[in-house]
Amino acid sequence: MSSLLTESDLIHEEEVVWLENPDKLDYVRQALDKTKRRNTKPPYARDGRMVGYALLDEHASPDPDSGLYKRRVFFLLPHDRDSLPDGLYREGAPGEAVDPRTIAPKKPGAKTPRSQCGSLPIATAP
Repeated sequence: MSSLLTESDLIHEEEVVWLENPDKLDYVRQALDKTKRRNTKPPYARDGRMVGYALLDEHASPDPDSGLYKRRVFFLLPHDRDSLPDGLYREGAPGEAVDPRTIAPKKPGAKTPRSQCGSLPIATAP
């Protein structure tokens, strides 16, 4: 899943835990991962690094078929803007990218000019 998450996907989120300061990131990728537990740091098996994750409340139920909880994970890949500022995402952003400043428990996050265009330098007078 991607930035197209809805509040109904996140109704049992209780807290967002950041492993890195989100104020220093233009965007983070978000996805729903299936995990064994609802309230511990989830495993991470992608390239790049996990920068945050959601904890679920005590009312969250695991999927009846798999026994796993759906939890939101925030991550960055090695070719993302924070690691390669002049790379592929110097301008623009991946589809699942949202501005971390807009993320809160039960809120999917939003695309903003900063997440989509990057930190723009301030123009100076000649």
